[in-house]
Amino acid sequence: MTTHHQFEALVVGAGGAGLMAALYCSKTVKNTAVISKLYPTRSHTGTAQGGVAAPLGNMEEDNWEWYMYDTVKGGDYLVDQDAAEVLAKESSDAVIELEHMGLPFDRTPDGKIEQRRFGGHTRNFGEAPVMRSCKAADRTGHMILQTLYQQCIKQNVQFFDEYQVIDLIIEDKVCRGVVAIQILTGEVHVFHSKATLLAVGGFGRVWSVTSNAHSLTGDTVATIYRHGLPLEDMEFFQFHPTGIYKMGVLLSEALRGEGAVFINDKGERFMERYAPNMKDLASRDVSSRSIYLEIREGRGIKGKDYVFIDATPATINKYKSGPGGKEVTAEHLEHVLPDVFEMARVYLGVEPLKEGIPIQPTAHYAMGGIPTDLQTRVLAEATGSIVTGLFAAGECACVSVHGANRLGTNSLVDLIVFGRRGGKAMAEFVQHADYAPRPKDPEASTVAQINRIRAGQGQELPGKIRVEMQKVMMDWVGVFREGPNVQKALDTVRELQQRYKNISVQDASATFNTDILEAWELGCLLDLAEVTALSALNRTESRGAHWREDFPKRDDVNWLKHTFVTLKNGRQELSYKPVTLTKFEPKERKY
Repeated sequence: MTTHHQFEALVVGAGGAGLMAALYCSKTVKNTAVISKLYPTRSHTGTAQGGVAAPLGNMEEDNWEWYMYDTVKGGDYLVDQDAAEVLAKESSDAVIELEHMGLPFDRTPDGKIEQRRFGGHTRNFGEAPVMRSCKAADRTGHMILQTLYQQCIKQNVQFFDEYQVIDLIIEDKVCRGVVAIQILTGEVHVFHSKATLLAVGGFGRVWSVTSNAHSLTGDTVATIYRHGLPLEDMEFFQFHPTGIYKMGVLLSEALRGEGAVFINDKGERFMERYAPNMKDLASRDVSSRSIYLEIREGRGIKGKDYVFIDATPATINKYKSGPGGKEVTAEHLEHVLPDVFEMARVYLGVEPLKEGIPIQPTAHYAMGGIPTDLQTRVLAEATGSIVTGLFAAGECACVSVHGANRLGTNSLVDLIVFGRRGGKAMAEFVQHADYAPRPKDPEASTVAQINRIRAGQGQELPGKIRVEMQKVMMDWVGVFREGPNVQKALDTVRELQQRYKNISVQDASATFNTDILEAWELGCLLDLAEVTALSALNRTESRGAHWREDFPKRDDVNWLKHTFVTLKNGRQELSYKPVTLTKFEPKERKY
């Protein structure tokens, strides 16, 4: 049985970007709905700990041009600078709007939003660290999610919780809605809409060690690709330096903002070697590579593949690495980093006020994804034509405000700035648009995909294929890459795609069948792994999070451009788009 719905505006995903878009769209479009595979307040935005940047200047002098520069430099000059300017200019208004909605930011003694340092954020175009990150202890993303969900309820946004979107209804470069399965019942639902915005997050589950939740499988990103639409800059996936050893659970960069430092087996604060100016506040790509180099050269703790992040007051005060070089107390750290310290105690059994915390880089954030323009409209090709009625925002989208390496805090800024822009763009679009005709049997593809998995009698187990994919991607398309190994990874992923056709599942029932849905998600992950490996093999330079050991130099002459991968007639086609330069010419990054 298929159930049909009709909404003027439809948002897929209930994280920060989706809720922000739904909120702003619903202010003028009363017939607005959100579809989410999770209950909204369980969305991954809630795990973002450290803060949301805005050059408010509440603690020390700051301005939007310094912030724009840090975003461009942090992205290793692959950032489209018109997008970075939008982000930097609109961030303050967006943060203040959140404050007015009731978000409980930490406060200065005189009642202003308190700000802290964060990796890669500087004053005077890289001169020294600056306090720019607005925060609610280390629960900033959680507070944003709760605040926006409450506001959406107030605006009477309609929610379809625990619905898995399987397909987009796209014909002739016009999006007409989506097809989803209600997870509880297994029933198919068709959602017909004038405007659809995708805000489905990332796909870190491609790798074995990741900070991403099990739900982050890039479903709709893969669906875009399967519809013959391009994906942009998929070679750039950020590895965060401070994942809990073996688990990948993220410990916020706020740790380093409060003065924590990286320590190797010899007790050295080794970032002084790699980033003599920014030291432990260097950007994430630099920090992650530095940790791997220490481990490779035998200075991992007890010879193992991890180092410590040391947040003990004794070490912070020894190096005078706390904010402003001030003395730091255990009480202060416990107050500003409660969740981080609790995770260290629960997951690792260490006491972070007395000993180092074992960490290793963890797959964290997709800089690439669904290409959009500044109004969040999805591009149909590199030349800039759009898919009518289709928008995207947040981690799944690539307006290229992050370039080759996202600056810390900019995920939350991206959500609120471009989520808001997306909501306004949708609202404006639906005022002048009619419902495009719905094709006959739009659910046919969805039903066929699910039935094929349900009826599969093959010998391959989805879980085994997933583990093999994650291992090969972690080993060969991780922090360090080299052509022959990336080719091996690409070949292996393609073999796994063939084996995937021969899978079977244990549960064939309809009710809450996560066995079938996880098997379907695996197909999406395999497609995204293939595009990522292909893009990484193709880019013969090192830039940001993409580090080719056989091509260790950044090559602005040949590679100051975005990669687009499009599936045409079963084959991947590569095309390119020049980076938008406005204020800042590319120069060597120094830390």
